[in-house]
Amino acid sequence: MTTTTDALSVLKGMYAAEAEYLAAGGPGEATFAPLAPFFSPDVVLHQAEGLPYGGIWRGHEGMERFFAAMSGTWDVFDMVSQNFLSETSPLVVLTHVRARARATGRELDFPILQTITVEDGRITEVRPFYWDTAAIAAVCTNYHSADDRLPRSRTVRGSRFPAGAAAEDPADHPRMGGGVRLLAEHARDR
Repeated sequence: MTTTTDALSVLKGMYAAEAEYLAAGGPGEATFAPLAPFFSPDVVLHQAEGLPYGGIWRGHEGMERFFAAMSGTWDVFDMVSQNFLSETSPLVVLTHVRARARATGRELDFPILQTITVEDGRITEVRPFYWDTAAIAAVCTNYHSADDRLPRSRTVRGSRFPAGAAAEDPADHPRMGGGVRLLAEHARDR
């Protein structure tokens, strides 16, 4: 079993290796080798189907293909801040992202909440939760929304949350209903 300190160290090490991998050119340019030790050979990444890179990605080959899909989607994907809400496996991480879509050049600020399971010093499962996959799809493509009811002016910069919401703690946002804290509590109770 992985201790609390070990699980957090694995995750922080993976984030550092990911930053180096992307700085070296990422998919197609850099080798995945520095990232491989952080992931179990049978790692599973679950991405929401509504995302341009949605689906289930398995193993090291799947992770390489996922990074290629992410790189093809985003020109910029900055993790502005990260809060570790649980430090035991599964780890719970709330990340504020600022991104620019490669296809459209449009920008978006959004939160991602992830549960990350670490076993025997390696990441075995990652489950990211996005608040607004429709806003991401709208920014990344010419797609607007399934029923075209989203106000176009609000999806160009920021999500569908009210103005200024991206600067707030998403866990306190009225539409979130404290869901971030509930998920963190659930993960601690496992």
